[in-house]
Amino acid sequence: MSSGFRFSRRHFNQLLLPGAIGFSAALTSRSFAQNNQAFKAKVLRMGYQVSGDLVKVSGVLEKRLQPLGVKVEWLQFAQGPQLMEAMNVGRIDLGSVGETPPIFAQAAGSPIVYVVGSRTTPDTGKSSVIAVPPNSPIKSLRDIKGQSVVFQRASASHYFIIRALEEVGLKISDVSVKSLPNVEATGPFLQGNIPVWVTGDPYYAMAEKAGKIRVIRDARGINSPGGYYVAYKPFAVENLALLRIVVEEIDKIERWAGSNRTQAVKLLAPAQKIDEDLMTRIISRRTFGRRAISPALLREQQRVADIFFQNKLLPKAINISDAALTSAQYAALTPNSISQS
Repeated sequence: MSSGFRFSRRHFNQLLLPGAIGFSAALTSRSFAQNNQAFKAKVLRMGYQVSGDLVKVSGVLEKRLQPLGVKVEWLQFAQGPQLMEAMNVGRIDLGSVGETPPIFAQAAGSPIVYVVGSRTTPDTGKSSVIAVPPNSPIKSLRDIKGQSVVFQRASASHYFIIRALEEVGLKISDVSVKSLPNVEATGPFLQGNIPVWVTGDPYYAMAEKAGKIRVIRDARGINSPGGYYVAYKPFAVENLALLRIVVEEIDKIERWAGSNRTQAVKLLAPAQKIDEDLMTRIISRRTFGRRAISPALLREQQRVADIFFQNKLLPKAINISDAALTSAQYAALTPNSISQS
């Protein structure tokens, strides 16, 4: 495939795998009063990725919301682009993705809004890599010019490879892009059939443990604003109080995991069907905690969107603020415990 890819709604629809795992029937909003606060939604449909979800495994949302009359349903997707397409058609209400999928979703006209960002540190990015087979003649990023590079188009890996190539004076058009979800690319890469792979944990850790991967760059210092929880806009606008509870629980369990990594390993390993040694490797590279949506964070996200447009990967320039709530709405849904940094 040519890397001179222009994104349209048709292309966006094609990103979705043949059926996200476990789509549920759409449920209409109903009201529920608790402590003088009305929740319109009685069901919260959460999207998560095959790579796993600490919030789902811990059950914190169910524990908090079921006494308030709100049921939680979970739907699994291969990666962020597939999750965003499900949100586009109103199949899910809230989901966690990297910085890139919501940009392509907005460009395709999806009614989405940013709900909360992710905390970043200088070590953020250790879990995402540009890699080659161990015996590959490729030694550096410059060597991948003209090579076939595999990653899920419109995922966080897309931004990562663009920025990494820029560092060495190359453009995305200097490589041949093949779009493939991590779950489908893992086997071929381990067999030595993919020359360059842009991937992340747990797939990176699996290949690392098998001795089948050599990293030529990780994503530290790539200047990403980090990932987000993104919501279906009609749901978000009508359920700010509910979202505040959800965001609070997400941040609390992530902060717990950041301070209790050994316990987090024991919680996640069985659910992911991964041995504890491998999960320890994965958890050691993760950054935990949430960051409030702010004008500064939206400007960072705008910079990412502009990079995609400049590389002719979006059909038009987009304004990230069009996918933002008002300052009053963010004040209503963001717990006081979550800062803007």
